[in-house]
Formats: sequence, C-alpha cells, structure tokens
Amino acid sequence: LTDKPLRQVLAKPDTSGRLIKWSVELGEHDVKFETRTAIKSQVLADFVGDNTPTECIEENPPDSEKGIWKLSVDGSSCITGSGAGLVLTSPDGWTLEYALRFKFKATNN
Repeated sequence: LTDKPLRQVLAKPDTSGRLIKWSVELGEHDVKFETRTAIKSQVLADFVGDNTPTECIEENPPDSEKGIWKLSVDGSSCITGSGAGLVLTSPDGWTLEYALRFKFKATNN
C-alpha cells in the first residue's frame, strides 16, 4: 500500500511518458490504489499484548515487593528519525532500560 507515486500513476497516467508506461504495466495486473490505514492503534495494542504478564499477579504481595516503581521517559526527534528512551526503576534500585526507534515521524503534540 502506498499513497505517493502509484496513486498519481493510476489517477493521471498522461502527465509524462514514464507514467504512461507504468500505468500500462500496472493495468495489466489489475493493480488498484488503496490508501494507507493508520496503524498506530494496532501497534499500541500489539505492544500491550506482547508485554502483558501472562501469569497471575498476587493481590496482596509480600512487604518486600511493595513500593513505588519509577518510570522515566525521554523522547528525541531529528532529521534522520525519532525515538524514545524508557528507564524503569524498582523500589530496590534495580533499573530496566529500553530504547525505541520509531518508523514514523513524531511530534511534541
């Protein structure tokens, strides 16, 4: 699926000689343009599904497991891409660091 050159080829094949050639080539194979669907919600659902514990969680954990976990998040964006860094710190001081690289443009909004 694409929303760039292929759409132009299929919608206006007469804009240049190259586009006419591609329109003829693609027309032989019954290629149709479909807009790209938003996958952000599916990516989030997959992430939650993959990272949700499957074992039972105790309703009353022992005192040694009680405490506040701290989650720190930092994002970055530049010309070459964007990403985020996550640091999860347990009450005992144990840390889990994770870096994400996004395959889509990110903004501050």
